[in-house]
Amino acid sequence: MEKRIVLIGDSKSFMVGSIVKELADRGFDVVQASGNVNEIERIENRPSVFLVYIDEMATMQDLFVYLKDHSVEGDIALSVIGSKNDLETVDEIMPNFRLAEKFMRPINVKEMADKLELVVEAEAERLQKRKILVVDDDGTMLRTIKSWLNEHYQVFMVNSGMAAIKFLTQNEVDLVLLDYEMPITTGPQVLEMLRSDDTTKDIPVMFLTNKGDKESVMNVVGLKPEKYLLKTMASKELLKQIDEFFEKEKAKKY
Repeated sequence: MEKRIVLIGDSKSFMVGSIVKELADRGFDVVQASGNVNEIERIENRPSVFLVYIDEMATMQDLFVYLKDHSVEGDIALSVIGSKNDLETVDEIMPNFRLAEKFMRPINVKEMADKLELVVEAEAERLQKRKILVVDDDGTMLRTIKSWLNEHYQVFMVNSGMAAIKFLTQNEVDLVLLDYEMPITTGPQVLEMLRSDDTTKDIPVMFLTNKGDKESVMNVVGLKPEKYLLKTMASKELLKQIDEFFEKEKAKKY
């Protein structure tokens, strides 16, 4: 198992140095970065496991805003080290973000490294799961669907049609759950754009919507969505529909 991690903090800090040494001794590949967002963006083959050591919270607020926004598109396993006040501020900036681990200073470096071993292991397991992109302009719906599917699938989220197009031109997924009614670019328009591009035309898409009238369904039949599902369905039913789709896809290969 590859153990790569992004460690964000002041490289001159004694504690950051101690953390790097402990992790390196355990076979981690530690990619160090400051809290500068542009520097983080430039990291090649960036791992999804992040550890942030907060020294001065005032200099890191932009970082956490960036990480909050980044989590709309994808997933990162984020752990944070800081004071009690620092950790409370992170919760305020990222109110719906589930941290992998929280470490309150002063820390025991060996115990912290033990927990990060488990974080990396869990993340490696998550990355083996099939990838689903959920597209919806309603943030509450995005988080709800993610919570329903997250145990079984690797779930990514975007909150607009154009964000979905951008994401899918840069990332491979196994299925898209697409809202029908969205501002600016609707679900049918998104699917039409996907079907007209050779690089995205074969991506399986299911509509997940409140629009159950016959006209809305018939309007997209020609675009060949895999299914047309209603948001009113129970979580178990949605999971069943998706599981059955992947079982059928698997059967086609044999």
